[in-house]
Amino acid sequence: MRKVTRHPVDGPNALWQIYRTVSPWKGVKNFIFIQLARYCPVLSLKNWIYRRILGMRIGEYTAFGLMVMVDVFFPEKITIGRNSIIGYNTTILAHEYLIKEYRLGEVIIGDEVMIGANCTILPGVTIGDGAVVAAGSVVHKDVAPGSFVGGNPLRVIERKADE
Repeated sequence: MRKVTRHPVDGPNALWQIYRTVSPWKGVKNFIFIQLARYCPVLSLKNWIYRRILGMRIGEYTAFGLMVMVDVFFPEKITIGRNSIIGYNTTILAHEYLIKEYRLGEVIIGDEVMIGANCTILPGVTIGDGAVVAAGSVVHKDVAPGSFVGGNPLRVIERKADE
C-alpha cells in the first residue's frame, strides 16, 4: 500500500476545493518554473530550479530528461537521490484529488535509479537504490532496491543478485 495521507472533503469534488489546500500563487509560480525546467537543456539549471525554487531534494548528478513533469502543487514532497535519471516525459505526482478526498504522499527515489521514458510515479511510493523502471510504467507501489520493474500494473521483471 502506498504511504499517503487522506484528507476528506465535503461538498464538490476535492479538485474544486484545491485552493483550500494550496495557495493559487504557489500553483502559478510552480507551474511557470516547472515549464521552464521541462524545456531547459541545461541539467545543472534544471536541478537549481527544482532545488532552490521548488524545494525538491535532488542529489548530485541526477538528470531529468526533457519534458519531465513534477508535481505542481507539492514538489517539496519529492526526493531524488544522487546519480539517478528521470526519463523523458515522466510524471512524478505527490498528490491525488479525488471525489470525496485528496491524498498527499512523499515520493522518494533512491540513488542510481533509472526511470524510463513516459512513466507515471504516484504519490506515496519509494523506489529503492539501483532500481530500474521500464519505459511506460505506472509506479503505484514501492520498488525494492536493485529491482527491474515495468508495466501497468507494475510487476517485477528481474531482481539483481546481492553483491
